[in-house]
Amino acid sequence: MGEAANDTTAPEWVSAAGPRLVARPGHRQWLLAEAMRLITFFQFASFNPQGGFFTLDTAGQPLAPRAGNSGVERQIHDTSRMVHCFAIAQQLGIPGAERVVSHGLDFLWTRHRDAKHGGYFWGVDDKGPTNATKQAYGHAFVLLAASSATVIGHKDAGRLLDDVTQVLQARFWDEAHGAVREEFAADWAPLGSYRGQNSNMHLTEAAMAAYEATGDTAYLTMAQRIARLIINRHARAEGWRVAEHFDADWNVDRAYVGDPVFRPSGTTPGHALEWSRLLVQLWELSGRAESWMIEAAKGLFLTTVAIGWAGNGGFYYTLDWENRPARQDRFWWPLAEGMAAAAVLASVDDDPRFEEWYRRIAGFVNSHVIDHKHGGWQPELDAQLRPISNVFTGKPDIYHALQACLIPLLPPTGSITRGLKGGVI
Repeated sequence: MGEAANDTTAPEWVSAAGPRLVARPGHRQWLLAEAMRLITFFQFASFNPQGGFFTLDTAGQPLAPRAGNSGVERQIHDTSRMVHCFAIAQQLGIPGAERVVSHGLDFLWTRHRDAKHGGYFWGVDDKGPTNATKQAYGHAFVLLAASSATVIGHKDAGRLLDDVTQVLQARFWDEAHGAVREEFAADWAPLGSYRGQNSNMHLTEAAMAAYEATGDTAYLTMAQRIARLIINRHARAEGWRVAEHFDADWNVDRAYVGDPVFRPSGTTPGHALEWSRLLVQLWELSGRAESWMIEAAKGLFLTTVAIGWAGNGGFYYTLDWENRPARQDRFWWPLAEGMAAAAVLASVDDDPRFEEWYRRIAGFVNSHVIDHKHGGWQPELDAQLRPISNVFTGKPDIYHALQACLIPLLPPTGSITRGLKGGVI
């Protein structure tokens, strides 16, 4: 498993003695400053005047179009995440943030949206769809974007929220199992029997955001049912490891090997950390009525840091079913999710391990992941902690990093947009 991979104690220099870091003004200023730096890095350079957003290179400049494409391909989760993040930026008081939100909402409605068959294309360029499939993962992020835009009162949020909700309910939702189906062709012909937890996890996040934005309990029920299936049934049975891949009847498929970004084989420590954070939020939104949620949140976190943290730091991207590293590269997003989860758990449980891990992960992020020269976060490190580009190119995303900086500053009772609406920061 790698040197000290199952060592869950923090070294002496990150002892949690004294006040939590998030209670200290200096640390809070550091978090907010990094959030502002991320917003500045992405706000103008990402803005594509032809619609949607550019992916940025290491220095923060737009990447060139791929060969054969008409313009730059925009994928729906990237467009939606920018809307969500700049709705947050608008709440923080960043001038011009609403322009980014409007730009993204327009592109979702006029370019990603399939006006003929309904739903939203996964990828588009300047001429039309580059990938016309309708994927649950992408639709979950459209719901998140629409919900965040609703919180800030954007005039175009309502139509998007209503439309994507109808599509999710009519096309993706499987009432018998309490989760969503994965993928369809443009005309809604089913594409295989695969079922995935990743899309359902992000729909849990988006459904909670929609519930906060609208008060409609149907969204909260959706989130609760997904969590019961993926976590209380399956992750509990796996010793608080999150199974990623399933067949149409929601039986675990341990042999599945798919896309290394969205469907890697084995288990993915970052997703267990992400679920840990989401379950605390769901527990709070559910009135703390389902005690298994907080039990699972703690179990997922402590199991993951025991099996997923590498001896020289960072979380392995994937593990096999014997908890051995399958991909030893360290990605930025599991660290972001670990930071956020540790902060949230430390706010609801006085077990010192959560604060110790918050300090350990934040220290690693600042030392190895934040690009202090150009801005943004390095998306990949190799086993020697050197920046690499095996899976990702440039600085592909603001979403995980921005949330990691802001979640520790807010109460654990809801999303970032809900916390900022209360004027906490």
